[in-house]
Amino acid sequence: MIQNLKDKLELFVHQTTKAGNDECGDSYYYKVTDDYFICVIADGLGSGKYAHEASAAVVAEVEQYHHEDLDSLMARCNKVLYQKRGAAVSVLKVYFKEREFVYSGVGNIRFYLYSPEGKLTYPLPVSGYLSGKPQVFHTQRFSYEPESKFLIYSDGYDIHGARNLLQKYRSTLTIAHEIKQNHINSMDDATFILGSFL
Repeated sequence: MIQNLKDKLELFVHQTTKAGNDECGDSYYYKVTDDYFICVIADGLGSGKYAHEASAAVVAEVEQYHHEDLDSLMARCNKVLYQKRGAAVSVLKVYFKEREFVYSGVGNIRFYLYSPEGKLTYPLPVSGYLSGKPQVFHTQRFSYEPESKFLIYSDGYDIHGARNLLQKYRSTLTIAHEIKQNHINSMDDATFILGSFL
């Protein structure tokens, strides 16, 4: 279902659980305020109960401390995973007034930003995963234009050709349905967050 968040952006979120599992190893969270939008996807290593425990712990940290900057949030997410299974984590924070987004990711969660002019921004994540061990983060800041679209997704989706998928003339709903129908891998938990700035 498409949500309109404070007339700032349209959002579509979808999640599926690996076939045969009761619990999803992916977790996500998003929040919009008058000043910013924040979202996180955490993909616990493996699948099932312990993967869910790891990813849910990350999401709980972001939910509690969403007002903090991304480096602080990523450090909190890493710390909370000590003696848990570990997780790939990506956090996106968008500042509406400045028209900037800040992104940090560790592991195989992908993020794309597509501008109305057709420019595709793809910040590279740090390889590996968060586990409570010392970790280097690579937080990046970019500007964005109105009508830009973004997509952040876990590795349960196999998406090639993101530029064509996110093209300007395509609605958020059309893109979301194509991802659900054509890019899913039933052998893994899968989560995506798709947004369009208004």
